[in-house]
Amino acid sequence: MFVIDNIILVSAVLILLGVISSKLSARVGLPVLVLFLLVGMLAGEDGIAGISFDNAEAAHALGTLALAIILFDGGLQTPIGSIKKVWKPASALATVGVFFTAVITGLVATYILQLPVLQGVLLGAIVGSTDAAAVFALLRSAGIHLNKKLKSTLEIESASNDPMAIFLTIGLLEVLVNEMKFGAGLLLLFVQQMGIGALCGVLIGKLAMWLINTIKLNTSGLYLVMVTAFGLLSFGLSASLGGSGFLAVFITGVIIGNSEFVYKRGIFLFHDGLAWLGQITMFVVLGLLINPSSLVDVWLEGLLIALALIFIARPLAVAPILKLFGFSNKETVFVSWVGLRGSVPIILAIFPLLFGLPGAELIFNVVFFVVLISATLQGATMPWIAKKLGLVEPPPLHAAAKLEITALNEIDIEIVEYTLSDESRVVGRRLSRAALPESVVVAMITRGTSTIPPRGSTTLKSQDHLFVVLKPKNRAFVDLVFAATDETHQDDNHLTKNELRVKGVTLVGDIYYSYNMKIDAPENLSLEELINEKLDQPLRKGATLVINNVHLRVITMVNKRIVTIGLKYINDKSKEIMVN
Repeated sequence: MFVIDNIILVSAVLILLGVISSKLSARVGLPVLVLFLLVGMLAGEDGIAGISFDNAEAAHALGTLALAIILFDGGLQTPIGSIKKVWKPASALATVGVFFTAVITGLVATYILQLPVLQGVLLGAIVGSTDAAAVFALLRSAGIHLNKKLKSTLEIESASNDPMAIFLTIGLLEVLVNEMKFGAGLLLLFVQQMGIGALCGVLIGKLAMWLINTIKLNTSGLYLVMVTAFGLLSFGLSASLGGSGFLAVFITGVIIGNSEFVYKRGIFLFHDGLAWLGQITMFVVLGLLINPSSLVDVWLEGLLIALALIFIARPLAVAPILKLFGFSNKETVFVSWVGLRGSVPIILAIFPLLFGLPGAELIFNVVFFVVLISATLQGATMPWIAKKLGLVEPPPLHAAAKLEITALNEIDIEIVEYTLSDESRVVGRRLSRAALPESVVVAMITRGTSTIPPRGSTTLKSQDHLFVVLKPKNRAFVDLVFAATDETHQDDNHLTKNELRVKGVTLVGDIYYSYNMKIDAPENLSLEELINEKLDQPLRKGATLVINNVHLRVITMVNKRIVTIGLKYINDKSKEIMVN
């Protein structure tokens, strides 16, 4: 048997053990990363399998590749709307927050471990970033739902704070080992890392979308390979030019993920699986790298540093920033607590070993112990903390699935599955009263194990699954129809910027119940009848009417019948205006 045969066998067994152990995450209340690390430790030299692995260079290489894939998948899954909403507090947490967390933790480590100040701060920088995958895997498994602002802030901060921790680690190692001077040298390194990383991320992302939507490959599987290659290209190009490859690959993922292209859903599923494979491989390998007996020697120091990080450094760094951006005290406490350390600190802890820094093994062992304590303590209590603070919200309504239409360049439609909740606007109403936008078709309804042919007389119920055929431009309107009745801010915002097009026979009351759009007229009056009643002049295409702050426009007519009417909120709230 060749050596590679043994490697493949052992790798497959460890990956399968990692996958199976993930099932225990929700039951024992631990992030999956802790279980993956334990699998690696149990398989290591001091464990059951007795596998000897002490190659820091190989662990760093595997960890870097896995982390690049994980961050790329994170970018693919990050809506650009979330970034726009919270980019200010999230970016402040990801930069200033990481810096002060590193400094405070580093000073504590300096005192506890009796290290030189710069080496102590180096340890603080290594544990400065949080782990997005661990946080939200645990929230999902525990069924915890947060408000959009809080959830988006945690997601964007966790996904974007790795480059800052990496910069601080590399910068301090350059000072300690290569005698780089503070000041201009570090500032130049920061600008270079962030600037080149951001530029490469944007350029490769734009290039990827142009090529994917231009080229026509004969084999569908090659689209998955192409997207992956663009992610790796972004990382490699940026790193080769001296920039942050991790920032670049995340930005490239965001640009690709928020664009429309062929086989998008399949590519998302592929990269989700690839990211999980990366996590399992990375954590198991890092678990193999540690010698459990060495943790016994630093358990007290590691515990004290972990507690200082969790209860002192993170809250002191986070609270002023969140207060500045109007977060409540409860939200501030929760963000302070949700600072799980994960893969990045352990990978960064390998850097001092590679640089040949004296005392590097001590730093690695302490960092590993800190990550275990942070992930275990904070991970096990995070759902409980969220509930105690009253931050848990009902599950939001969202499209459960979008069926793939591969010829996207030729067919401008989507097939989306919606699951109605108890708070959905249309629950208890007939399908014909849903006031769906023009050209939107409900193709099928499933209720339990039954399939119900969609008719106008069909009464919709909670937990119904609706398969809806629509054009992408109507997606937001349909989301509103099937959303909870209290989401008025979203209604006003979207209906102010976009015109809703519905049939002329749509009733005034249906518009209100489906979109929260109030028109001062009897509910049982159709829009066509309303316009005929209010307009004194001859009816024609393009005629407009404003009632309250709702603008109505005749879009299409057949003979004297109004077929399609456009509705939109306007800022002018005069009681009643007729225009031509």
